[in-house]
Amino acid sequence: MPTPATPVRVIQELSELGDAHLVMGTDSVDGTSNAVHVYRGGWRSVAGGGDLGEFAIIGGDVAATIGDEVPVGSPAGVVRLLDRGQTSSPVDGCWTFASTSLVEGDAVPHAFDADGQSVQGRRVDGDGFVAVGYELPKLRGVNRVVGVVHPVTEDLSGADGLDARYNPNRRFDLARAAVAALREAFSDELVLVVLPRGMFGYHGLVPADSDGALVETTVGRVIFYTIVPDEVPFPLVNRALGKKALGELIDRAYRDAGAKRTVLFADAMMSLGFGMATKSGVSICIDDMQIPSSKQRILDTASNDVRETETQYNEGLITMGEKYNKVVDIWSKVTDEVSKELIHEISTEIVEAADGTEVEQPSFNSIYMMVDSGARGSKTQIRQLAGMRGLMAKPSGEIIETPITANFREGLTVHEYFISTHGARKGLADTALKTANSGYLTRRLVDVVQDFIVTAKDCGTRGGLEITSLVEGGEVIEHVGERVLGRVAAEDILDPYSGEVVVARDGMLDESTVAKVVQAGVEAVRIRSVLTCEMRWGVCAMCYGRDLARGKLINVGESVGVIAAQSIGEPGTQLTMRTFHIGGAASTGASESYLELKNSGTIKFSDHLDIVTNRDGQSVATSRNGEVFVVDDKGRERERYGINYGAIILVKPGDRVSAKTRIAEWDPFTTPIIAHEAGTCRYEDIEDGRSVAQQADELTGRMRTVVTDFKDTDLKPRLVLQVPDGDGFRMRARYFLPVGANILVAEGEQLHQGDVLAKIPRESQKTKDITGGLPRVAELFEARRPKDVAIITEVDGVVSFGRDTKGKRRVIVTPESGEPQEYLIPKDKNIIANEGDYVRAGDSLMDGAVNPHDILKIQGEEALARYLLDEIQEVYRLQGVKINDKHIEVICRQMLRRVKIKSVGDTEFLVDEHVEKWRFEDENRRVTLQGLRPAVAESLLLGITKASLSTDSFLSAASFQETTRVLTEASINGKVDHLRGLKENILMGRLIPAGTGFNAYQRLKMVVDNGAGSEDLVASK
Repeated sequence: MPTPATPVRVIQELSELGDAHLVMGTDSVDGTSNAVHVYRGGWRSVAGGGDLGEFAIIGGDVAATIGDEVPVGSPAGVVRLLDRGQTSSPVDGCWTFASTSLVEGDAVPHAFDADGQSVQGRRVDGDGFVAVGYELPKLRGVNRVVGVVHPVTEDLSGADGLDARYNPNRRFDLARAAVAALREAFSDELVLVVLPRGMFGYHGLVPADSDGALVETTVGRVIFYTIVPDEVPFPLVNRALGKKALGELIDRAYRDAGAKRTVLFADAMMSLGFGMATKSGVSICIDDMQIPSSKQRILDTASNDVRETETQYNEGLITMGEKYNKVVDIWSKVTDEVSKELIHEISTEIVEAADGTEVEQPSFNSIYMMVDSGARGSKTQIRQLAGMRGLMAKPSGEIIETPITANFREGLTVHEYFISTHGARKGLADTALKTANSGYLTRRLVDVVQDFIVTAKDCGTRGGLEITSLVEGGEVIEHVGERVLGRVAAEDILDPYSGEVVVARDGMLDESTVAKVVQAGVEAVRIRSVLTCEMRWGVCAMCYGRDLARGKLINVGESVGVIAAQSIGEPGTQLTMRTFHIGGAASTGASESYLELKNSGTIKFSDHLDIVTNRDGQSVATSRNGEVFVVDDKGRERERYGINYGAIILVKPGDRVSAKTRIAEWDPFTTPIIAHEAGTCRYEDIEDGRSVAQQADELTGRMRTVVTDFKDTDLKPRLVLQVPDGDGFRMRARYFLPVGANILVAEGEQLHQGDVLAKIPRESQKTKDITGGLPRVAELFEARRPKDVAIITEVDGVVSFGRDTKGKRRVIVTPESGEPQEYLIPKDKNIIANEGDYVRAGDSLMDGAVNPHDILKIQGEEALARYLLDEIQEVYRLQGVKINDKHIEVICRQMLRRVKIKSVGDTEFLVDEHVEKWRFEDENRRVTLQGLRPAVAESLLLGITKASLSTDSFLSAASFQETTRVLTEASINGKVDHLRGLKENILMGRLIPAGTGFNAYQRLKMVVDNGAGSEDLVASK
């Protein structure tokens, strides 16, 4: 007799439920009717007649109960829905849905409305079951469907009938097929599935507490499970165990079985692993490098696309730069496509089953197993072995237009080999040079945080950082749950639908509580952070959160600063060498030219998304910070995308869309200037030879009007749109043209809304490589001003243009109240704000990188911390390195620990003096208590080198850099070093004030507990 299904199996196998609830009846011995309620991976047993809780998902305040008294012969699974809310049209009585037990023939499950009248539904038939979907009449406008299932067999006494009656696995398969059929028929409208009583049990008994189940597995997993601690469930082992899965397994063992047994398990795993790897005979062979069968077809298609691009260029339709970008993009896409085909082909193999049919199954290809398990090698390396080497980079970092279509198995021509040598030589030189660079970054990081220690359990602050899911290109890269794991909640986290407290303030967000937060659909969580901790020195344990090495709250005395510095610095060394492994293969991604949805749902536009309709009837975006959201049926945001200026939007607000729908398209190689209004075009300050030039294309000879460098003139080349007004004309809009813009309209031309007036070509692509990444991390930590810095507005307001000065353009932002702000922008820079645009504080007025000092000044410390966090994480993420956010927060706190005095009041400070935050607050407190005027200061962002040198400890600063200057200043000022950090104590030959050397532990005395015979530390009185 097969073992009945377990809750784990039910939850895993019925994943088709999605956001729908599942309720089924169960028999119990004393004859009362019970129920099982499954929702979003959770399982509950409910006693007969019990309340299944609010089905907020259905809409309104709808509750469900389970019961017996239903006007149906031999009911088995019975669910009632009743309205507990004070809505405008309350349910009078309750709706009843009943699923009968296994029956012969063509019987249909029933549904009754509040008056006891039978309700008609839409029937969905399947092999061995009948399911009916009933639309909830009360909420017809929202389209909510309850699906009721029952198994049917032609002959209850026959073999099929007996199998369905006595074999829970057979009934289980029926249930799974029924849920899938209902989901296919009603998709997201399905909110509740009712199954018959005892669907998964023997004679209706569901062993909810049993964990015995028949599981399909392999001999290897059974052998491996013999060494796994008993506390770890088998489903965690019953999967392909790669590097990541083994890490999760050890983590689970550590949490459930304790440290000692985990150590023994890891040891046993190593022995078993090496033993089995030796016996497995995994080796490398040239036949393992299977060249994809579709490679030639993909290359032929790409060659045709490249020829077409060349033709467009020769006909003068596109510029040299656009052609280069398009060709590079085509080959990038091809390399990715060949890669995907290759991985698919080596990851699966066709084998002949016992019955003679061919079956596709996971492959035992040696190379694939090495890469997939995470043991050695990467997909990029496989791509070069058996796919195509792809685009290569010149020593300058520019991409060579012609790719290497061959791979190492096919062999390279002399020309291809020569192109490859650029990358090989660059890799070797990089490795040598960058190791020093990375080491220096680590040294600076350690120096800035060496005195950062956990000094108390709780500082009592109510401040915190708000964390949301990390979204890049519309895709959720890291869910809010992953980001807050191991942190402490700064305020009560509430369920957005029921308002219940999911996690109380100061509660630890561990695996179980994070699962609750994710299940409740919480999108933003405010957590305690190192940045908002109120400790004068170091940090408190609650603001730091969990010790990443031990999985529990960090101990007081832990040197978290050095841990943070090493966690950020160490991958820098790995990243340096990563270049060498790829061998110079250009790692730039293909430019995206469209947005495609990953989830189905309803489209919503943000308030800032401005749209005009062009002459072809297409919707064109004319705002720069507009966004499109996709929300599910419960109004929860599933995806969010920023819409590029000039993009063509293919959907409308309120549209119901499915996954893979394209919502916007744009040209990735140029930035357009779009006409917001209709009118006649007039040139202003567009003078041939002075502000524009007619450039002939070298190959095609066609002429283009291009805006040239006009710095030395007072000209402001612009296009004006005007409409007739009486005898003259009235200006509707004007557009300033930056240097390099290609003008596409003629003077006097009649223009329509949404027409493209000019195009600004984007720069040629440089490869994304950590060579750019490591200096980028250093640039952010040193708080350097970027090269092409963008000017950002300090106030919310409307943009207008004032009188220009020589070489600069005057942009004025006028707020609703207060003084207008003026900004001078060089004429050769592209101003991205148009006249009349509404901008918010912190928005860029021109193209360029944002200066972190400006973010701090305009948007504050929290915005700056978020910017630094996201930017640094992006560099590491590009290389597949994971760093916990709290390490970066520790460094940021040290960079933000000083303020600059703006007004001294009655304090002892000087104007422009840089002082520690706590000194500033102490001094202000002192003068305020005396009734005097406090000082005013602004936050200061110091780079890590500067922060290290401006520390209170002159011994630490002197041992870092500029020894003479630091010691001279210290002696002139008569400084005192309180020896609070690690470095200064090592210099003086003392015990470091961390770990057991922390002064709180020094005051403990040892007491021998004679009863237990163990020695315990107890606090001395």
